[in-house]
Amino acid sequence: MLVESPPEQRAETTSAPTGRRAIRAAGLLVSLAVLVLVALASIAVGAKELSLGQVWHGLFHASGTYADTVVSDRLSRTLLGLLAGAALGLAGAVLQALTRNPLADPGLLGLNAGASAAVVTAITFFGVTSLSGYVWFAFCGAAAVGAIVWFLGGRRGATPVRLVLAGTAISAALYGYLQAVMILDDAALGRMRFWTVGSLGSGSDEAVMQVMPFLFVGSALALLLARPLNAMAMGDDTAKALGADLNRTRALSMLVATMLSGAATAACGPIVFVGLMVPHVVRSFTGPDQRWILPYAAVLSPVLLLGADVLGRIVARPAELQVGIVTAIIGGPVFILLVRRRRTAQL
Repeated sequence: MLVESPPEQRAETTSAPTGRRAIRAAGLLVSLAVLVLVALASIAVGAKELSLGQVWHGLFHASGTYADTVVSDRLSRTLLGLLAGAALGLAGAVLQALTRNPLADPGLLGLNAGASAAVVTAITFFGVTSLSGYVWFAFCGAAAVGAIVWFLGGRRGATPVRLVLAGTAISAALYGYLQAVMILDDAALGRMRFWTVGSLGSGSDEAVMQVMPFLFVGSALALLLARPLNAMAMGDDTAKALGADLNRTRALSMLVATMLSGAATAACGPIVFVGLMVPHVVRSFTGPDQRWILPYAAVLSPVLLLGADVLGRIVARPAELQVGIVTAIIGGPVFILLVRRRRTAQL
């Protein structure tokens, strides 16, 4: 004999998920507000301090003054930080779901190594010195490594373990090549030193326009992968029973991660910890649902990246400390504390 639950209990059961969704949505709105504040700080803070009034005037009523020119230059840098931060966060979240490894990031599959090796090749053997050349070589390098990792990982039979092993092996080989070329070519070493640190200092309208198409397409595809990635998290058999195409989801995830991390690395250099730490932190308060992890990662990763960039300009004023150095200094100790917690975020 079936016993029907009291109406009050059914109402509580129904309202609980709704309440959690409302809290998560409110948290996302708060995160967006924080991102706006950090973006304004990125425009206002630098060798020349600007007031909010000057920032507002430069953004909406520019008349060609010196302050307006500073705002215009910093706006390009801030936009690049927004795009690159969102790309790194989404790429990290997708790769963590794909590999079922909460500590995965774009470097795990060799994408950063591919971009770096391609830029070294461009500088040493083709004499490329402009950002526009770096962008395309770095992106093609990341894409080539992504394709090789997918091929070595088994293509239609690719598994998370095979992909990680292939990426690790390729990364070791490429970083060996990178170091050898830089040691043998002093000119390449000098030109690569700034790029390999990771910086938003190259932010310009040209750089933003070059990477924007890849970042927008990659971001849209990443958000569309939320449901298939949720199904894969339950295991291959369950995912197949739910109708998920595992090979297509893995192939698209590799494509998305390559597109996002390749474009971001091409424009800013290999910036560490953003794609690793932010999705891991987000998962600790959203749970394993990719429908929330991905939007939160896309918003909070630029907060971290722009915040680190602002901090680097403050501590080394009137010069600046590159954002890649700041994220490494901050991210290392913070991430050690996170993984040593008794309850770490699980996939």
